[in-house]
Amino acid sequence: MSDPADILCERARKGDVAAASELVTAYYQRIFAYLRRLSGNDEDAADLTQKTFARSWQSLGSYQKRSSFSTWLHGIAHHVYLDWRRKRSLGDAQTDEWWEAQSADSPTPFEHTAERESAQQLYRWVDELDDEKKQTVHLHYYQNLTLNDTADVLGVAVSTVKYRLHEALTFLRARSAEAESPIERKVV
Repeated sequence: MSDPADILCERARKGDVAAASELVTAYYQRIFAYLRRLSGNDEDAADLTQKTFARSWQSLGSYQKRSSFSTWLHGIAHHVYLDWRRKRSLGDAQTDEWWEAQSADSPTPFEHTAERESAQQLYRWVDELDDEKKQTVHLHYYQNLTLNDTADVLGVAVSTVKYRLHEALTFLRARSAEAESPIERKVV
């Protein structure tokens, strides 16, 4: 049984504008959300999403169905983000206001298991991770890609994805433990 995205992709390759439009409709929000979390704001995420779809249409002929269309598209989004990141120097971590806006308007894996404040703190800690671990967390947990698909998007081995996730979770657990038992400070 064929993946519906593969059927739409094949039609889009043949110039079917309606099929291309259906693919954009089906994947726009996921790609936008992924790029918003990485870039830090809606404007850059919108530009990066547009570039992702433009690049995907230029490369549609190279899609060989070795992975799902979603994985292939996330791989393009990942490379668009890396290109953008190389061209620009990112400043400090996101503000609390930005994180509040993100958790309020987009579903996350944490909404079902943690209160909003805890989720916002967790997002801030994820933002402290190095770029490789942060991207791995975003793809696997926020975009719900499998370990194999995450590895394909990042162009690394599955063992590397597992290692990065392990390191990220270890860091996040340590930060959580620090928050639960704050160090008493001596007043001088």
